[in-house]
Amino acid sequence: MNDREAATEVDLQRQVLEFLDRSSFGPAGGGKRIDTHASMVFLGADRVLKVKRACRLPFLDYSTLEKRHHACEEELRVNAGNAPELYRRVVAVTRKADGGFEIDGVGTPVEWAVEMTRFDDAQALERVAAAKSIDPALATAVADAIWQSHDRALRADGESWFASILTIIGRNTAKFRTVRGLDPAAINRLDAASGDAATALQPLLRQRAGQGYVRRCHGDLHLANIALVDGRPLLFDAIEFDPVIATTDVLYDLAFTVMDLVHFDQVAAANELFNRYLARAGDEALDGLRLLPLFLSVRAAIRAHVLFMKSEQAGNDDAVWQEAKRYFDLAGRLIVPEPPLLVAIGGLSGTGKSLLARGLAGLIGSPPGAVIVRSDVVRKHLFGVDETTTLPEAAYQADVTARVYDRLSGTAHRVLAQGCPVVLDAAYLQEAERAEIAHLAGSRGIRFVGLFLTADLDTRLSRIARRKNDASDATKDVALKQETFATGAVEWHIIDASGTPEQSLRSARTVLVAAADER
Repeated sequence: MNDREAATEVDLQRQVLEFLDRSSFGPAGGGKRIDTHASMVFLGADRVLKVKRACRLPFLDYSTLEKRHHACEEELRVNAGNAPELYRRVVAVTRKADGGFEIDGVGTPVEWAVEMTRFDDAQALERVAAAKSIDPALATAVADAIWQSHDRALRADGESWFASILTIIGRNTAKFRTVRGLDPAAINRLDAASGDAATALQPLLRQRAGQGYVRRCHGDLHLANIALVDGRPLLFDAIEFDPVIATTDVLYDLAFTVMDLVHFDQVAAANELFNRYLARAGDEALDGLRLLPLFLSVRAAIRAHVLFMKSEQAGNDDAVWQEAKRYFDLAGRLIVPEPPLLVAIGGLSGTGKSLLARGLAGLIGSPPGAVIVRSDVVRKHLFGVDETTTLPEAAYQADVTARVYDRLSGTAHRVLAQGCPVVLDAAYLQEAERAEIAHLAGSRGIRFVGLFLTADLDTRLSRIARRKNDASDATKDVALKQETFATGAVEWHIIDASGTPEQSLRSARTVLVAAADER
């Protein structure tokens, strides 16, 4: 396409957009228009029309009507698995005999759009996160939706994925060097650290591909592309314009959502989602955690890149520029992770170990925080049952418990070796158990903090009685029996957990801060 043809294409689309602005989908007709770097979205009362922008960018080409039509058809196809409730059809904007336009007419198509069902704008996860209202249940549901999407995704050999990483980093850097107001030294640091990490991690990336973790993913899973529909999170607006860009390691796909939660200061939700996904993905997924700092940083840089472009398209919109800058700064922080930390939380049943573990995990180390390893869950996995299935008394004999603690230590070693922090959630009632896990950290030169929770019997019994759908099999009889246990000398930090979960969390955070200051 020459320059004159391109200008004609853009001019014709401008006329179509003016028509849509005046239609029931546009602002003049009671609808709403949203422009992005690649599309124009028209929100009608119950339907949405999404038009591809007539443009050619470094990573996509919508410059001709034929290419935009193909992209619309592909968008319908690639989103059918994740959000069939939202995607309806591809519809033409056609030319009438009098030269005007109409939607889905009988004349010659002059533009194409994806027709979707409209959902409540306030239910986009970007809006929900901005309101600080992503609770653990929602984070878990989103993790499950992402895992299910990955589980059914087609596997790939990964060659195009490996080749693309340095290209993506270079493209981001080139964009940042054109942006007014960015610190050149910060750009260079991000570029160098990202490039070094991508090169050093090539063997692991290839190993993961061989294990089947490179798949045709969503590709663009930031929070604006996840919505609550009838209370259920749906993943939509997957990348359709280039299967190479969307064919990645599944952790890279997950990293976009996790990073965006961190951007919106939803660190607890980010950790909840992260741990839930790992629990669904299985132990092999733990061996890829070393990739997370790079993946999270690149995702933040991509978001910054896109928003800097959007700012320019909107005439240097300062609010959009500031948002892009926050993503850029986040990319710089995420590429340099903190050293790993091992935290073990012990105590009798009902002292609140699991609640504290979930509260602390997102606050430990670099985002998304620590991997939680819980003895109750490990025990269920040893017996091949669901987490909420009650095990027989034989599953709690000393030899089985020894296997559980061996597995706890082994998993902690596996995760720490990836550079990620760990929170271990187990009773640790025996001196030998506590000594062994402290020795594990010391032998690897990793900082260790042991927390031992205490609470009176009535409090513990009350909490145990209120449990529902939990991995713990502890009962009143178990709690009474534990009262006779001789725990020996407890050298860990004692936390009075008889109050609220928030009080226990504050006490534990005080211990962690003091322990960090002692280094």
